[in-house]
Amino acid sequence: MAKGILEIKRQIKSVQSTKQITKAMEMVGAAKLRRAQSKAEAARPYADKLKEVVSSIAAGTQGISHPMLEKRPVKKTGYLVITSDGGLKGGYNANVLRKVMVTMQENKLTKDDIVLFVIGRKGRDYFRRRGFNIVEAVTELPDTPTFADIKSIAYNAVKYFEEHKYDELILFYNEFVNAITQVPVEKKLLPLDDEAFNGPVTSYEYEPSAEEVLGQLLPKYAETLIYSALLDAKASEFGAQMTAMGSATKNATKMINSLTLVYNRARQAAITQEISEIVAGANAQA
Repeated sequence: MAKGILEIKRQIKSVQSTKQITKAMEMVGAAKLRRAQSKAEAARPYADKLKEVVSSIAAGTQGISHPMLEKRPVKKTGYLVITSDGGLKGGYNANVLRKVMVTMQENKLTKDDIVLFVIGRKGRDYFRRRGFNIVEAVTELPDTPTFADIKSIAYNAVKYFEEHKYDELILFYNEFVNAITQVPVEKKLLPLDDEAFNGPVTSYEYEPSAEEVLGQLLPKYAETLIYSALLDAKASEFGAQMTAMGSATKNATKMINSLTLVYNRARQAAITQEISEIVAGANAQA
C-alpha cells in the first residue's frame, strides 16, 4: 500500500509540473496573440490603399492586359500553404493540412499536378514525408514576421504564375475569427479576378502610363495578399496555442483533483490498516 501511495504522489507532482508548463504557455500565447493582432491591423491600411489604387487603374483603363489577369485552362496548380514551425497548437496545423489534401482529392490532382510552396516547418515536413516536390519552403519565422521574411517565397509564387509554370495559385491558411475559432480557408490568389478590385475608385494621374504603373503594382498587390494572410495565420496560431494550453491546464487540474482524492483514500486505508494491526497486536498480548 505504501508503494502505491508513493506512486500516486509522484503522479500528482508530475501533473503539477505539467500544469505549470501549460499555464505558462497559455499566458505566452495570449501575449503573442495581442501582438499578432496589432501587427495584422497595422498592415491593413497599406493593403487597402494598394487595392484602392489598383482598382482605380483597372476601372479607368480599358482592355487591360497583364499575365496576372490572364485566365487560362488549368493544367497545373500552385499551392502556397501556411503552417507553424512548432507543435502544441491544437488542431491548427492538422486542419489546414487536411484542407489541402481534401482539395487535392476533390479536384483529382496528383503530386505531379501540384507546384508547392510552404511556410512553416510542420507543413514542410508533412509534405516531404509524402513525397511532394516542394519548390521553396520558409521556416523559423519570428513571432511578428516582416514582409522581408517572406519576400522571396511570395515573389517566386507570383513569378511562377507569370511565367506559366502553373495556371492558378491557391492560398491555404487558418483564418483568424477569434481566440477560440480559427477556420482553415482555401483562397484563390491568381489569376486576379474582378472581385479582387471591388472597392472605392479615385482619380489619379500616372507617369509614365496607367498600364505601366499597373504592371508594377499587380505583383506587389498579390505579394501583399500573401503577407496579410501570413499575419492572419500568425494570429490564428497563437489563438490556437492559447486555447489548447488552456484546455490542457484545465485537464491537468481535473487530473490533480482526481489523483488527490485517490491519494487521500489510499492514505486513509493505510492508516486504518495500521490501526487495525496495532489493535490486533494489543489484543493478542492481553
